[in-house]
Amino acid sequence: MIHAIVVMSGVGFSADPVPGEVRAAGSERWTPQRVHAWYHAAPWPVGCNYLPSSAINDIEMWQADTFDPETIARELDWAQSLGMNAVRVFLNYVVWRDDPDGLKARFERFLSIASERAMRVMPVLFDDCAFGGREPETGPQGDPTPGIHNSGWVPSPGLARVVDHGVWPDLADYVVDIVGAHAHDDRILIWDLYNEPGNSGMGEKSLPLAEAAFAWARGVGPDQPLTVGVWTDFRGAMSRRLVALSDVVSFHGYEGPTRMGELLRDLEAHGRPVLCTEWLHRANGNTVGAILPLFEAHRAGCFNWGLVAGRTQTYLPWESRAGDPPPSLWQHDLFHPDGTPYRDDEIAVFRRILARG
Repeated sequence: MIHAIVVMSGVGFSADPVPGEVRAAGSERWTPQRVHAWYHAAPWPVGCNYLPSSAINDIEMWQADTFDPETIARELDWAQSLGMNAVRVFLNYVVWRDDPDGLKARFERFLSIASERAMRVMPVLFDDCAFGGREPETGPQGDPTPGIHNSGWVPSPGLARVVDHGVWPDLADYVVDIVGAHAHDDRILIWDLYNEPGNSGMGEKSLPLAEAAFAWARGVGPDQPLTVGVWTDFRGAMSRRLVALSDVVSFHGYEGPTRMGELLRDLEAHGRPVLCTEWLHRANGNTVGAILPLFEAHRAGCFNWGLVAGRTQTYLPWESRAGDPPPSLWQHDLFHPDGTPYRDDEIAVFRRILARG
């Protein structure tokens, strides 16, 4: 194992010293010129956040007993049929910890399945969302709670590990191993190092790990850019720090079209390409018909949540309660598990806009 610990401290934030810290030179943040050249050399990135409908969370997606390449291939066919050219997928540290070679082999299989459908991949390495109310562990993940949105979702590496510097050497190895294995792999679109740092009540306690993740990933010199999306209090100190570290500005946007337009203009002012890595909340007016044309007009990359209604139950609203019946208006997702579209008109919008490229 490498155990190369690098800590980056931002303005107004600092990480405690780590025993045996090694500071690596790594590469610097990409210049605006470099990142714009990268962005315009490829098609406009449009895709979805993806878990197979058979997985309740990213542990179930990636561990050996429940990895489901047949479902993945079938469902990515449906994404390709819309014209999507990218997918955002969550990895989980504990799967790597318990079976690093197996995770990498299954991730390689996933990359091949996506590539065969002309889709590039945005991997997510860390995540503070803990909707399942427990820390991540491998093994059986249980069944979803009827009526509850994303009832089995667990964080990565786990909220306790985020602030436990005794675990950081292993977290560094995880980042270096995964990013290093694919640092020059054209099937990787971009690295999304940390989903919603500060969620689940973590706040600014998560920023030191996000800073360190940038340094660990830059230390292996990937050909792909790095990002961490802003998702709350976009003008706050933590969000400003994440934007300052990112090569590409990324964000989560579940607002209606007026507010979404404001966010896009604000984020474009940083002078870098903009990606919305989560969107689609129909009840908020954040619909395919209202929002996808807006992304097209701004040429902002976009990844709706999600693709197929399955064990995550993300078609249910965030505020759903145990035992609630299926809603008439889905919050997220585009297809039923049998491939039937939730709404034919949404499918038509995707196909019409994405055919223009």
